[in-house]
Amino acid sequence: MKRICLLITLLLSLSASAQTTIKQDANIAGMVNEISAKNIEAIVRKLVSFKTRHTLSDTISKTEGIGAARNWVKAEYERYAKASGGRMTVMFDEFTQPKGSRIDKPTPMKNVLAVLKGTDTADKRVYIVSGHYDSRATDVMDAKSFAPGAVDDASGTAVSMELARVMAKQKFPATIIFMAVVGEEQGLYGSANVAKRAKAEGWQIDAMLNNDIVGNTYGMETGLKDNRSVRVFSEGVPAAETEKEAAIRNSVGGENDSPARELARYIKEVAERYVEQLDVKLIYRRDRYLRGGDHTPFSQQGFTAVRITEMNEDFNRQHQDVRKEKGVDYGDLPDFADYDYTQKVARMNLSVLANLALAPGRPQNVGIVTSGLTNKTQLKWEAPQGCKTPAGYYVLMRETISPYWEKKIFVKGTSTEIGYSKDNYLFAVQSVDANGHESIPVFPKPVR
Repeated sequence: MKRICLLITLLLSLSASAQTTIKQDANIAGMVNEISAKNIEAIVRKLVSFKTRHTLSDTISKTEGIGAARNWVKAEYERYAKASGGRMTVMFDEFTQPKGSRIDKPTPMKNVLAVLKGTDTADKRVYIVSGHYDSRATDVMDAKSFAPGAVDDASGTAVSMELARVMAKQKFPATIIFMAVVGEEQGLYGSANVAKRAKAEGWQIDAMLNNDIVGNTYGMETGLKDNRSVRVFSEGVPAAETEKEAAIRNSVGGENDSPARELARYIKEVAERYVEQLDVKLIYRRDRYLRGGDHTPFSQQGFTAVRITEMNEDFNRQHQDVRKEKGVDYGDLPDFADYDYTQKVARMNLSVLANLALAPGRPQNVGIVTSGLTNKTQLKWEAPQGCKTPAGYYVLMRETISPYWEKKIFVKGTSTEIGYSKDNYLFAVQSVDANGHESIPVFPKPVR
C-alpha cells in the first residue's frame, strides 16, 4: 500500500512538471483592479455631452461636434501621459477622406493615438486597443441631430482611454497604442487609415483588440440580461491569406487555427484567469452576421485582429434617433449603459495586453516534422527575434473537435516529441518567460 501511495505521488509530481498551472501576475492583477467603473462612466457621459460626434459634424465649436470631442480625447490622453515619464506620446493621425457613399465631400479626419513606447529598443512588437469615438443617428448622413453614442461606441473609446490611464504608469518591453478612431459609422475610414499606415511603415503589430459596443447587458426581444458574458469575434480564413497558405491550411486541417483564432483563445484563457465572473464567448466568424468593424482593415492588411462586443445587443439603442414611441425609449443614451459591465470588459482587455506586452515574442518557424510516418508528433521551432529570450515554451494540444487547448506541456528547448499522433490532435507552441507571461500560440506548418 505504501509503495502504491509513493507511486501515485511520483506520477502526480511528473504530471505537474509537464503541465504547469499558470498563476496571476500580482502587478497585472493590481492594474486590473485599478480599472474604475466611475471613470468609465465619466468618459462616456463627457463624450455624450458633445451632442453629436458624427464624422461630418462641427469641427469649429469647442463644446459640440466631432472636433470638440477629438480635442477632449487628445487632452485626456495627454493628461494620462504625464505619469509615463515621457514614454507616452499623444498625437492626431490626420488624413483627408475622399468623397464616397457616406462622405458627401472630401473631409479632413483625425484619429487620436496615445503611444506607450516599449522599454526594450530591440523589441519592435506593437499591441493596439481601439474604440471608435464617432456616433450617428438613424440617418447615417445626419450630422446635426443629437447622436449620443453612449454604448456605440463611447463605451469602447472609454475602454481604450481607461487602459491608457492605468497602464501609462507601467513599463512594458513592447509598445502599446491606445487608439480612438473616427469614421467607423461612415465606412471604417479611421481604422483603415491606421492599418494602411502601419503596413506601409512596417509596424510589427502582434495583436489588435477592437472594442465596439461593450456597454449594454440587455438583449432586445429575447429579454436576456447577461452581465458576465462577452463575445470575441475572430476570422477563420485570414483575409490576407495567399494561395500557398490556403493550400497548407486545407492540407493540414487548419481552418480553425488562424492567427485571429489563436488570439481569441488566448484572450479567453488569460482574461478568465484575471477577471472574476467573466465568460468569454468565442464566436467563430469575423464579425456579426454581414457586419464589420474597425478590426477588419487590420485583418485585411495581414495583422492579427479581433472584435470584442457585448453578448446581447439592444437595437432600440443603436443607430436610432433619440425619441419615445408607444412607451418605448429609443436612442443610445448613457442612462441605459451598464458601467460595471464595461469595467469588466476593460479589465479583460488590460489583462491580455499586459501579459502580451510583458511576454517574449512568438516562437518563429514553428513546424511539425513530416519526414516519416509515425504515431508520435515531432515539433521544432526557433526562438523569437528582437525581444527577450524565453524561459521556455508551452506545447499546446487539443482534440480536433475541441475549441480550446486542453494540455499545456512545458519544454525548455526548441524541439520536442509528443506521444500523440498529429493525425488525431492539433498542436501549437507559445513562448513563456520566467514569470509566466505567454505569447500568442503559433499553429505549426508541415516541415521536413
